[in-house]
Amino acid sequence: QVQLVESGGGLVQAGGSLRLSCAASGNILRINAMGWYRQAPGKQRELVAAITSGGSTNYADSVKGRFTISRTNAKNTVYLQMNSLKPEDTARYYCNADLQPSGQWHGRDYWGQGTQVTVSS
Repeated sequence: QVQLVESGGGLVQAGGSLRLSCAASGNILRINAMGWYRQAPGKQRELVAAITSGGSTNYADSVKGRFTISRTNAKNTVYLQMNSLKPEDTARYYCNADLQPSGQWHGRDYWGQGTQVTVSS
């Protein structure tokens, strides 16, 4: 059974930093893109950053220059380094992976349970 487990959320003051991690476990044949999404109360879930297996990245305009996504393919892990945090970054952050389990013909999206990030002003 494939699982994505996030860690690293918490409470931080504006201007501070946090680093989120997400590890995929289980019988995995291949992981394509991995990414981070967030959802604030009353708002839709939005893409924060994504990274392909080859290392190409994509960021939401609101986090460009402040957040950095990276991954370690050998560990099936993706990271999100968040610097210069703002109160508007407060949300639940979800890990996403487009992955193909062993024994399956196709890949699909998998989601973690999320980790809360709260930025105080």
